[in-house]
Amino acid sequence: MFDFHEFRAATVQASPVFLDVQATLDKAIGLMKEAAGNGAKLIAFPEVFVAAYPYWNWIANPLQGSPWFERLVKTAIQIPGPQISKLANAAARYKINVVIGVNERAAHSVGTLYNTLVTISDQGVVLGAHRKLVPTWAEKLTWAAGDASALQVHHTSVGALGSLACGENTNTLARFALLAQGEMVHVASYIALPVAPPDYDMAQAIQLRAAAHSFEGKVFTVVSCSTISEEIIEHMETLNPDARQLLSRPNSAFSGFLGPDGRVLGEPLIDREGIAYADIDLSRCIQPRQMHDITGHYNRFDIFGLTVNRRVLSPVQFVDDFPQPGAGGGEASLSAEE
Repeated sequence: MFDFHEFRAATVQASPVFLDVQATLDKAIGLMKEAAGNGAKLIAFPEVFVAAYPYWNWIANPLQGSPWFERLVKTAIQIPGPQISKLANAAARYKINVVIGVNERAAHSVGTLYNTLVTISDQGVVLGAHRKLVPTWAEKLTWAAGDASALQVHHTSVGALGSLACGENTNTLARFALLAQGEMVHVASYIALPVAPPDYDMAQAIQLRAAAHSFEGKVFTVVSCSTISEEIIEHMETLNPDARQLLSRPNSAFSGFLGPDGRVLGEPLIDREGIAYADIDLSRCIQPRQMHDITGHYNRFDIFGLTVNRRVLSPVQFVDDFPQPGAGGGEASLSAEE
């Protein structure tokens, strides 16, 4: 059921307190309180805001970065867990929907991490935890590939809400999978990446991806990107004396809002920390779809088809066959399938 109401959205452009989960949670909750005080019903946070992005993968070799991976594992969180509960309680307290990126430690292994986007309702209910499907480039040294079990659109008080992390927003099929579930508000979370190739303008690329999704799907996109703090640079200088130069290139972060026509709403944040706001009217999604509704009349589902495997992927499946009480005899058998 579509609800064409209006609401205020907020997006955060900020850096975490590097590898300090509790301090970063406190920072996030403070920003939630501020945004709610300014009338926001939705707040978006950057990719892996809790509580570090592995910049060491980009400025050092894998052996040099390995001790930092260990530190990241030790500060990664599990879902559910007390850290997510703390965020959920704050979301309920301030009556604000939240999308926030975290480093998630796998329940089955201390050496496997996921880049995860958590969606929390304004009632404090954790609606989903989407693990980034494919880590980008050097990120493969840190994160495992996620599954599509949480590639879902959530029905919230601000409308049908979906999200993708960073490079996933270039994945046409992942984006279509969300649009086909009725998505009307999309959160795209990013990190500042000044170590990209010299001819790559990260801020421009982020805006371009968001505009593509908004224009193709006729939806609103909320972009939240992190910044690189002095603290992060100083830590990375212990690995590479050129870290400051590598991590200080301008036009590396863009946060803001794009409407269903692909145009930027209001004034975006470029590089600097802060909160941006926009007033969103979902009824603006209707008229553009009269021309191009790619999940409805402007498609040929008799020609094109997309299948999405949303099964939870697990390292093992146990099949137990125990004798029934009173059946007598027999030994319990246990088999495992990959």
